[in-house]
Amino acid sequence: MMSTTCKSPRMVMRVAYVVAKESLPEYAHRFSPKKFTQHQLFACLVLKVHMRRDYRGVVALLADAPDLCAVIDLHAVPHFTTLQKAAERLLRSPRVQRLLDATVRRAMKRRRRVRIAAADSSGFDRTHASRYYVWRTKRVGTPAKHLTYRRFPKLGVLCDVASHVILAIFPTRGPTPDVGQLGELMSRRAHGVFMDRMLADAGYDSEANHELLRDDHGIRSIIPPKAGRPRKDNTLPAGKYRRLMAQRFDKEAYNQRAQVETVMSMLKRNLDGCIRARKTWSQRRELVLKALVHNIMIAYWLPRFSTE
Repeated sequence: MMSTTCKSPRMVMRVAYVVAKESLPEYAHRFSPKKFTQHQLFACLVLKVHMRRDYRGVVALLADAPDLCAVIDLHAVPHFTTLQKAAERLLRSPRVQRLLDATVRRAMKRRRRVRIAAADSSGFDRTHASRYYVWRTKRVGTPAKHLTYRRFPKLGVLCDVASHVILAIFPTRGPTPDVGQLGELMSRRAHGVFMDRMLADAGYDSEANHELLRDDHGIRSIIPPKAGRPRKDNTLPAGKYRRLMAQRFDKEAYNQRAQVETVMSMLKRNLDGCIRARKTWSQRRELVLKALVHNIMIAYWLPRFSTE
């Protein structure tokens, strides 16, 4: 799979503009000022994440680059507060689901069946300070409050291991166990996509998760049965499917789970591993937007994709 590092913000904006047209109405309300469409505002938000800017920074970039505005037919540069309020409105659950469905359709083309999917979660930083600097501040004296924290933004994803396309997004706050979050991921997956096998690490190991995937969705689950205390007498774990995992674990297929780790690495390397927002819901919106931009960048690289 080609890296999603994209050197053309113009094309990323164009793809985001087309995706928004497919999934969102032109205006939020019939009495809206109609100065900017929701499609244009979403494209500006995508540019913000793609270029690693804040709201003021992306507004300054648009003011200095008229060619970026021309890509989405933007005749005036929106105020940074307009983009901030647009993020609150556009990145809510129903709209996010429609945007995710559109990005998955663009990235996967006519393919609707995923042979192997994988689930995982990862935490994101709340500061750009290096880990070494944070460690030194702890040793030298009392660390600054903005450098150390007990809670952090956390993103759970479900992805196609063949294409690295994100199929489901679940933003939350860590540290939290993964075992109870698989149901949320399955309920938020892209519509019209069918999965044959699901890979997940031992953090998702539970009989309930196996039953959810196998009995409710008809997906073959592959999760190592390592939850709980080690068994000294080599007895099999309790539960029908966890016992099956212990007896006939498909290690060759499970090795593909590393691809979801690659997706997390792509998110952090290409789109920054630090979350700029400080409030919980703002952090969740930023995580969701990162995942959508990731899919848009993959769609940009597909050879058959054309926005003309």
